[in-house]
Amino acid sequence: MNFKKYNRLLGFLIGFCAFIVYFFTVEPTASYWDCAEYISTSAKLQIGHPPGAPLFQMLGAVFSILAFENTQIAYAINMMSVTSSALTIVFMFWSVSLLGKKILKVKSEISSEESFKIFGAAFLTTFTFMFTDSFWFNAVEAEVYAMATLILSVLFWLGLKWESEFENEKK
Repeated sequence: MNFKKYNRLLGFLIGFCAFIVYFFTVEPTASYWDCAEYISTSAKLQIGHPPGAPLFQMLGAVFSILAFENTQIAYAINMMSVTSSALTIVFMFWSVSLLGKKILKVKSEISSEESFKIFGAAFLTTFTFMFTDSFWFNAVEAEVYAMATLILSVLFWLGLKWESEFENEKK
């Protein structure tokens, strides 16, 4: 069984499922808290309240350009959170599968039974996290938490990937 291929494929599949769920539940306009401020400061590249979230605002400006008309700017920036959250789920799936390999002490060849355990744990973990209340609400509105979670999940996955490949480095 080609674990790497299936891991990559299943990670993107669950990320696509997350994107679809969040896409159909995304906030079409601005919510009544900081979201409206983040949308307006992103669209005009203005200064928001501290700490400001400059990366969010710069990427929000890119997403606001994708809006076909001014009335869709809030929706476009909310879609940035949808995209960030779906990618968070992808990297979380890959992280859990790397942790599963480490827990099962799998070195090279992976049996179908071990793959089923690893992928089952990764699916259960990511689906549970995908539908938690706070993550879902942050996934469908313009808040910095979706992008912050994406950055953390990428860094965690990179650390696990580095650690798993550490022994294979050529000296």
